[in-house]
Amino acid sequence: MFRRLILFVKSNLRKKANDKDGNNKEKDEKIIMEKKEEQKVKTQKKTVARSKTKKDSGKPYYDNRELSWLKFNKRVLEEAADRNVPLMERVTFADIFTSNLDEFFMVRVGSIHDQMLVSNSKRENKTNMTASEQLDAIFKATRELLKKKDRVYFELMDEIKQHGVELVNFKNMKKEDAAYLKKYFYESVMPLLSPQVIGKKQPFPFLNNKDIYAVALLGTKSSEKLCIVPCSNGLFKRLVSIPSDSHKYILVEELILHFMPEIFDKYTVKSKSLIRIIRNADIDVDDAFSDEELDYRDSMEELIRIRRRLCPVKMEYSRVLDEKVIRSLCKELKLNKEQAFYSESPLEMSFVYSIQDVLRGNRELFYNRRVPQISFAVDENRSMIAQIEEKDLLLSYPFESMSSYLRLLNEAVHDERVVSIKMTLYRVAKNSQVVEALIDAAEHGKEVVVMVELRARFDEQNNIEWSRRMEEAGCRIIYGIDHTKVHSKICLISYSENNQIKHISQIGTGNYNEKTSKLYTDLSLMTSNEEIALEVAETFNKICMAQVMDKTEHLLVAPKCLQSKIIDMIDQEIEHVKNGEEGYIGVKFNSLTDKTIIDKLVEASQAGVKIDMIIRGICCLVAGVKGYTDNITVQSIVGRYLEHSRIYIFGTPDRDKIYISSADFMTRNTLRRVEVATPIYDEDIKARLRHMFRIMLNDNIKARVMDSNGEYHKKEIVGEPLNSQEYFFAESYGEIKG
Repeated sequence: MFRRLILFVKSNLRKKANDKDGNNKEKDEKIIMEKKEEQKVKTQKKTVARSKTKKDSGKPYYDNRELSWLKFNKRVLEEAADRNVPLMERVTFADIFTSNLDEFFMVRVGSIHDQMLVSNSKRENKTNMTASEQLDAIFKATRELLKKKDRVYFELMDEIKQHGVELVNFKNMKKEDAAYLKKYFYESVMPLLSPQVIGKKQPFPFLNNKDIYAVALLGTKSSEKLCIVPCSNGLFKRLVSIPSDSHKYILVEELILHFMPEIFDKYTVKSKSLIRIIRNADIDVDDAFSDEELDYRDSMEELIRIRRRLCPVKMEYSRVLDEKVIRSLCKELKLNKEQAFYSESPLEMSFVYSIQDVLRGNRELFYNRRVPQISFAVDENRSMIAQIEEKDLLLSYPFESMSSYLRLLNEAVHDERVVSIKMTLYRVAKNSQVVEALIDAAEHGKEVVVMVELRARFDEQNNIEWSRRMEEAGCRIIYGIDHTKVHSKICLISYSENNQIKHISQIGTGNYNEKTSKLYTDLSLMTSNEEIALEVAETFNKICMAQVMDKTEHLLVAPKCLQSKIIDMIDQEIEHVKNGEEGYIGVKFNSLTDKTIIDKLVEASQAGVKIDMIIRGICCLVAGVKGYTDNITVQSIVGRYLEHSRIYIFGTPDRDKIYISSADFMTRNTLRRVEVATPIYDEDIKARLRHMFRIMLNDNIKARVMDSNGEYHKKEIVGEPLNSQEYFFAESYGEIKG
């Protein structure tokens, strides 16, 4: 039923069968090593041979997707190390780095691991690496990042100590504090523990994804055994206060680890550590449940349960462990030793938010408070529908408030002219005002049709719960298209006026999520343009019929009408250069992996088209490579707010076509998802987007520029310092005239 799981199980069964012949084990291992060496030589020869062919995909302007993502997470870690960032915000970046890395291993490393099990001969299409080669490179880069994270963490904790808050250990603790903690351990912790000594009648337990466990090698006169104690049962406070100073703490897992000799008092503790595992989360509901007669929503709930038990892809440990313990743990978890990572800093960093709460009164340790403002383009005393009928409106989050869009939605709920509201939902807030408005609309007798994408990874449960609530209120719920996620952000409000149906379309770059609208930069267009509305309606109707758009005149709609139109517009810029005119492309998005688009951008660069790209995360194109990407610049902005808006500009200001979009230039977005980009026809909004793009290009505080080796460097500050995110907030406050 679960293809990847079955392949993994079969692989392990074959291994076990080969191990049955104990007498030939050494001989077998020798043969295996020889075979591996032969295969390594063959692989090297094949790589050299490929590099000599014209069809070789390992060109100098390509970077590997996974390694490029790790460079992005390095930039996040650099924010944690940047002393110009307030101290308590730096610890947030340290936690973001850790949670980012967790998700990367769960999704991307999990996927590559699956691919390796199926076929390791297949090579990715840019840097020509096999799955195992990619994993080796990922593991090497991860070790380097974890060393850097350890250094940053201890620097942060030293600075936090100067403000009176400290994490302590038993080495530097007062006797009375140690005595208190021993009493606390026996009374409040020990009774809630579930220790286990591994043996024939006590098999190795299932370890939950991302939970922390204390492990030890126990010795007796005649044997050694492994033991495990869960430290993340949700019943303990993570930070345990020290009585002599209320601002001194010890992590509960460190407390448990310290008292392992007390827990296993019949043994000698020879080696001990804290461990944490990351499990594969790469499972496709369309593949997994294609033959099941389950309701789709029930299938998603089953997927969530299965995901919790998928195979481990990474183990972290926090002490120098005996080699026997590492080997034993890896064997039980079916991991290679390369998948075990040593970390001196805590294995999970969310406790830093409790420290932030303690120091909340020290305002200099935090960013200055910024609140999203009502857009200057919005009149709060007039109907939103009436304003949009007169002129298109653009909201820029988090600088401008999402409340204007919520007002439009709630106005539609109570406006008797409104007959229907249709919307696609990908990720919504836990207490979503958007969903509440849709429920109200259904209860007011409006037709409400909502496409809920249950496959929004790690948000499935939230979406399942909201879909049930909306369905109970009378909304019509649909779940999209098999093997094609619906990632577009579209809303269509239809109303009747003078016996004529009119529409308000909203098309955005980000989710309908009030929480992230205060944390992510996104754009939201609201327009009464009927030509756009007709294509929004058709896009929605196609989704309802499990189909996709085959043709568009205005919108760019993936998977069939986005990539091809992007290529056409790049070709148009090439033609302008050939005709002796200036060619220009400016794009901003999260990631660039689409090889077809990359190759066309390289062609444009070689033709002389000037290309500026602002890409927050993955970029598989290397800028500034002589003869290939000389005319391309790439920069990444990593700062207080997560850059999430997508802007496409094709052409010089006198003739440019400008779009905002839900789509990155990734193959999954351009060819395997329903994505929507809308053209901007309003000249004032076009001018505003050009201005925003120019300000981001000139950012010299939070922007890093890519060099011709694919590495990123902060800009040298020439002239006035410019932090684009702070600039846009100053604009929204009226402190700067845009």
